Amino acid sequence: MTHCILLGAPIDEGQRRPGCLMGPAAYRVAGLAQTLTALNHSVEDRGDVTPGPAPAVTCPNPAVHHLPEVIAWTDALREAVADALQDGLPITMGGDHALALGTVAGAAVHAERAGRPLFVIWLDAHSDVHTVRTTTSGNLHGTPMAYALGLPGFDPFPPFPHPVPGRNICMFGIRSVDPAEHAAMQAIDITVNDMRVLDEQGIVAPLRAFLDRVGAENGMLHVSLDVDFLDPSIAPAVGTTVPGGTTFREAHLVMELLHESGLVTSLDLVELNPFLDERGRTAKLMVDLVGSLMGRKVFDRPTRSF
Repeated sequence: MTHCILLGAPIDEGQRRPGCLMGPAAYRVAGLAQTLTALNHSVEDRGDVTPGPAPAVTCPNPAVHHLPEVIAWTDALREAVADALQDGLPITMGGDHALALGTVAGAAVHAERAGRPLFVIWLDAHSDVHTVRTTTSGNLHGTPMAYALGLPGFDPFPPFPHPVPGRNICMFGIRSVDPAEHAAMQAIDITVNDMRVLDEQGIVAPLRAFLDRVGAENGMLHVSLDVDFLDPSIAPAVGTTVPGGTTFREAHLVMELLHESGLVTSLDLVELNPFLDERGRTAKLMVDLVGSLMGRKVFDRPTRSF
């Protein structure tokens, strides 16, 4: 049994399409806590994280928007996740992917305290390796992985605590990478399992290879699950849709493999925009995927009437 700690992160400032701030409420309505309880896990909902006052900061890139607010969220989420990791497995309910600036930092703080290496699986259509200096959209939800790597160009953000080595990061399901991101990734030893790799090799072999290394090094594993990891035909409630994502079956297989590894120590659920959903279908699917991550098997699924 795992003690699951729910943290709401209604951050909307990392991109420009309103609605992600409703994500935490949607996960609660879709029965995330009940799903975990039914799997015999204990659940503690610590409510929504509240950021402190936004600092009076600017940066040289005129495209960047909501920088002070995102820095305030980063500080608050770093502390919330680091604290929660002392007591159980934090599940951060977003909110856009800018929340990972804080959640991965919090996981890094805890891993350093525990004397263990931190590994990250990035389940996303995008690599999110822009920096504050290189982003042309100005959307800071495209920067968390660069921040976690400790790349330069993040002033006035606080320095990332204990940067994650590139070899400890696995990007899974990537299918939209900007030229600046591609150049940055070529210089770093990141495991990139894009959709071409998954089409050629399947889901299991690439994922197990990475998980085997996490286990061999006694690592802590942070999983960041973006709605756009999924194909938009099954998960429409996201403002950054990219065709060609994982299918229902592939996504559940990933979750089941993660569960069987026994390595996951923290989890993000990001980019759910309930305003774009269809009768809650994306929120319910994301909750269902968490169920698979936490031990539900395919043959345990109830038959549905739709």
